[in-house]
Amino acid sequence: MNRRLCICLLTALVTAGVIVRAAESLRIVPIVRDDKVLVSFELADGFSDDVRAAIGSGLRTTFTYDVDLRMVVPAWVDRTITTVVVSASDQYDNLTRRHRLSRTIDGRVEDASVTEDEAVARKWLTTLDRVPLYQASRLDPTRDYYLRISARARPTAASLIGWANAITGQAKFTIIP
Repeated sequence: MNRRLCICLLTALVTAGVIVRAAESLRIVPIVRDDKVLVSFELADGFSDDVRAAIGSGLRTTFTYDVDLRMVVPAWVDRTITTVVVSASDQYDNLTRRHRLSRTIDGRVEDASVTEDEAVARKWLTTLDRVPLYQASRLDPTRDYYLRISARARPTAASLIGWANAITGQAKFTIIP
């Protein structure tokens, strides 16, 4: 019985550490402007040595962000208002030493670029600015809302505990009429 309790406590401790690390590495800024809910975010630790090696080998590397706009519902499950899937990809060509970058929102290509600068590719994959989510006038100003973002990269690298391959963060906000 004591052994099971120790294993459960150890698992909870490791999981809590992963969650705290995730909250620190994903910076989320919700913006309400011109009757739109927008989000800007940065995955601070997303461009690791494993990601750099995958890109350098010529593998197509894609960061996928699932952005959920959710409404806080007291004493019940929070309601999802909308979900937007943003993907940022890098296809590196070893011969020309160029990064072919593309960004899609809900499957539609929003932007594409070609660069030789690795810093530009890093920013492209890990930072998104003012992604439109929802019409602000359709939200109730008496309710609290939050954005939950789940980020994952493909090809995936091994994680610390083997099953946590996505980083998740959230940011609360209210609508001021």
